[in-house]
Amino acid sequence: MSIVPFLIGVAGGPCSGKSTVCQKIVEDLQSTAGADQASLVTVIPMENFYKPKTIEQREMAIRGNYNLDHPDAFDEKLLFQTLQDLLNGKTVQIARYNTGKYEHVEGIMDTIAPVPVIIIEGILIFYFPEIRNLFQMKLFVDTDADTRLARRVLRDMKQHGRNLEYVLAGYKNYVKPSFEDFCLPTKKYADVIIPRGADNHVAVDLIVQHMRDFLKYKPRKSDSQPPAEHTARARPH
Repeated sequence: MSIVPFLIGVAGGPCSGKSTVCQKIVEDLQSTAGADQASLVTVIPMENFYKPKTIEQREMAIRGNYNLDHPDAFDEKLLFQTLQDLLNGKTVQIARYNTGKYEHVEGIMDTIAPVPVIIIEGILIFYFPEIRNLFQMKLFVDTDADTRLARRVLRDMKQHGRNLEYVLAGYKNYVKPSFEDFCLPTKKYADVIIPRGADNHVAVDLIVQHMRDFLKYKPRKSDSQPPAEHTARARPH
């Protein structure tokens, strides 16, 4: 029987801890529900759907002079079609993105097959209405601005060898304004808001429990409707 994925969106500001929350969810699911269930979860970063950049644009991004946090930076049509294909039971190919070089890795495509739970994480995952409406659960990782900035400086300087002046310029000119204009307003669409990110063990535990219940009572396309217990828990608040 065909798999109908349960689609979860995880939004939040840059360096808010979205990826860490997703990793923690999968790790906790594996430790509490067994490796077989954990293997039924796939995490897809929204950054894989950045539009291709020219050499000049990539050089501007390195200098903190290119807005990577604006909705126009993403190929929302490709993301929407990819999610639709997964929901329809199709296997998809997704180009892998190199965050250090601001470009997709040439010749490398990740093959993603439909699985019971698919998590999409990204700063603007709830910004586009047609994409937002596909999610059956929406999470927003809420981390204060000072923490996000500190993480960004450490990450960009240590992992990517960025110049501090460029990092701060990019944050001031693009990251902070774009967060306030495009990302933060989507917080209102979240079913669950997670303060402090992965450090919020209570929130993560509740989400993991819900996913365990879903995997246990997973409906198939041939089922007329899911069990009543699953229906009641489908949209926790």
